[in-house]
Amino acid sequence: MSEFRQNTSDEISVPHESVSGESSGQHLPTSETVTTAARLIPNQINYIIVSPKQRGNPVLKFIRSVPWEFGDIVPDYQLGMSACALYLSLRYHNLNPNYIHERLKQLASSYQLRVLLVQVDVKDPYHALKELAKMCILADCTLILAFSHEEAGRYLETYKAFENKPADLIMEKTEKNYLAKVTEALTSVNKVNKTDSATLLSTFMSFNKIVEASEDELSLCPGLGPQKARRLHKVFRQPFLKDFKKSDNTNGQDKSSNKESS
Repeated sequence: MSEFRQNTSDEISVPHESVSGESSGQHLPTSETVTTAARLIPNQINYIIVSPKQRGNPVLKFIRSVPWEFGDIVPDYQLGMSACALYLSLRYHNLNPNYIHERLKQLASSYQLRVLLVQVDVKDPYHALKELAKMCILADCTLILAFSHEEAGRYLETYKAFENKPADLIMEKTEKNYLAKVTEALTSVNKVNKTDSATLLSTFMSFNKIVEASEDELSLCPGLGPQKARRLHKVFRQPFLKDFKKSDNTNGQDKSSNKESS
């Protein structure tokens, strides 16, 4: 742990003469309040703590938007009070397959969020990634793939920057008015775009009338064409939920007919 980190855990004393502030009229903090503040600093880590094992890793050159410093920690990167990351090169993993097993055992469940940041630096990564994916599921660990050192550094920066941000900050913003909902529903059909959706609404005036329209009526909309009209008409006529019982009975009948014919 660096000297800065060690100093924050020590008590800070201020001479009595310098805290009264009577001559200047200012209310300066007393030695008691300064000591309390110093004790709270370790719970507000605003930088990434990096294990000395990562010294010389090119990823560190690309951690630019958030500060970082070396510290004595079990994971490779401590991204917050409850989040950490292990760094693994696939090339190194192929040479030392037991390495990551030992690192995960050491980490155990010390952090609420555990990230395995994998650097994909081999030509054929699929077999190794499949095994690592299984390992992460068993270890309750999040697997993140980076295809360059810059991308790996950006992932670490992002985890730190969004440490205390609410989840809805990164969620897609959706409109809740009628037009937006109808547009979203219509454009979910393959090849139907927002322009087609606006044309349909201006022609039929409501979603119900679009659904009730015939294939010929849909094809008369400017720019829609017969293929899109056929696709829309087919989607509107399909059952909302699949009838599994009916399909099972059909499959049973097919099997029985195959047996009789044989």
